[in-house]
Amino acid sequence: MAKLEMTLHGDFDAWLARIHDGILDGSATASLEDRSDFRSEDGTARCSVLVFERYSMAGGNRLSLTVTLFQGRDGAIACSAITAGGSNARFFKVNTWGEESFLDCFREIVQA
Repeated sequence: MAKLEMTLHGDFDAWLARIHDGILDGSATASLEDRSDFRSEDGTARCSVLVFERYSMAGGNRLSLTVTLFQGRDGAIACSAITAGGSNARFFKVNTWGEESFLDCFREIVQA
């Protein structure tokens, strides 16, 4: 498992679109498996969760990337990206190259 957390600034919907398009355009095997979007009743908070999946050449299997964006009253967007999968060992992870590579793709999108 690999994880990256950061604070983003700007338009929530623009970040969602940038992340969505960047992940799908960054890999021929990437897909958006599902997503959830929430808003507080008073409109002061938002949360979106996106679950992507792609094939890992390094691990020879599929792995996932879950991205969560949360925006509260202050306008800052808390962002968490966590990968899972990417190992074909039975009892412990032998390699995490595929997970790190998927997270690197995400990192390039948000730091560009």
